Amino acid sequence: MKILGIETSCDDTSVAIVEDGRKILANVISSQIDIHNAFGGVVPEIASRCHLEFLIPTIEEALEKASLTMDDIDAVACTNRPGLIGALIVGVSAAKAIALSKNIPLIGIHHLEGHIYANWLMDEEIIFPCVCLVVSGGHSDIIYMKDHGQYEIMARTRDDAAGECFDKSARALGLGYPGGPIIDKYAQKGNPKAIIFPKGRIDNSLDFSFSGLKTAVLRYIEKNPDYVLEDVCASLEKDICDVLVKRTFEVSKIKQTKQILVAGGVAANSMLQRMMRERAEAKRVNICIPKPILCTDNAAMVASAAFFNYERGLSSGLDLDAIANEPLMSS
Repeated sequence: MKILGIETSCDDTSVAIVEDGRKILANVISSQIDIHNAFGGVVPEIASRCHLEFLIPTIEEALEKASLTMDDIDAVACTNRPGLIGALIVGVSAAKAIALSKNIPLIGIHHLEGHIYANWLMDEEIIFPCVCLVVSGGHSDIIYMKDHGQYEIMARTRDDAAGECFDKSARALGLGYPGGPIIDKYAQKGNPKAIIFPKGRIDNSLDFSFSGLKTAVLRYIEKNPDYVLEDVCASLEKDICDVLVKRTFEVSKIKQTKQILVAGGVAANSMLQRMMRERAEAKRVNICIPKPILCTDNAAMVASAAFFNYERGLSSGLDLDAIANEPLMSS
């Protein structure tokens, strides 16, 4: 089954074609980073207009790369929640038009569910039940997954997400956007033990809090104008990764799972990957982390999630709506 996936939840226009939920035939991403970099972050209205401009050429490029035509597509999927509402509307409208004109199934996908299913594109066996850390610019969640479509949110951020903390700290340091990859680059040359930043903690909860860490970085550089950039980046990165790793394995222990998945843009962070793999080896837990191109927003993950949903009899009608904010729920 060949599914064409569309992802337009934020600032990347992506179209992919995935066969049977696991084999990528094409995965094209048209990035808007250079456009939004001038503003230090994503401007929703500009993102929506860029999706309008980029989407049809991106669909055409994906079909060309897969050596297919639209007649070869069995279903169309799109991210319809959550995200920037204007950006989502572009992708949902295009998916509806394709489904109607070609008389094929339409499948709306939750953005977090898409990130989780990036792991099914890694040619690795996924063992249920499992725990998944979804960590990005807008989300920091730990999800217990008993089976396909069965989700239990075990932890989430109370304020800033980890990726948001990276981005805002990078802005304070004058490093530009997106902050995560830039901080990761400088951190590799710094001392992660040079500065002790406070770790956000919420009593009697596994939830995250990164807002205070962002503020601590800002206060530190204000009081220490001669700071070593590499050390600040390394110390910040270690604090974020320490908390993410610790809480994920706490949930894995509580739920007694032997499989951990990592997903989302921050999953591409080199320190996080190293720490997760080291802890997994020590705890004898299987771990799966998607390739960097599958960690960031992409349509292959959307098409993969759609296959497994459709296999369980789930699809959407032409009244599918774009929703700016909705938690991940079992289906």
